[in-house]
Amino acid sequence: MNRIKKGDTVEVIAGDDLGARGEVMRVLVQKNRVVVSTVNMRIKHQSAQRAGRSQVQGGRVQFEAPIHLSNVMLVCPSCDAATRVGYDVVDGTKVRVCRKCGTAID
Repeated sequence: MNRIKKGDTVEVIAGDDLGARGEVMRVLVQKNRVVVSTVNMRIKHQSAQRAGRSQVQGGRVQFEAPIHLSNVMLVCPSCDAATRVGYDVVDGTKVRVCRKCGTAID
């Protein structure tokens, strides 16, 4: 079970975007990275390409680059603070728990 999932709100704790918060758009499990909206923005210079009969215009494209999992921390929805994630077994199912306030996260 992953500590951070798609749709979670996370806070950046290291790097250029220190302190920024955003929603997780994608989790790259094998590379231990996440893509967070409006965090780690990069610019790619893309040339014009042919797509069937039409042509896609070239230019500068902005996109969110992946950031390592160790550089983000989950934000608890109830206490609104960046926190570590613990686990608890409730009715035979494993549930993520906030280490600061103890409430279930989901």
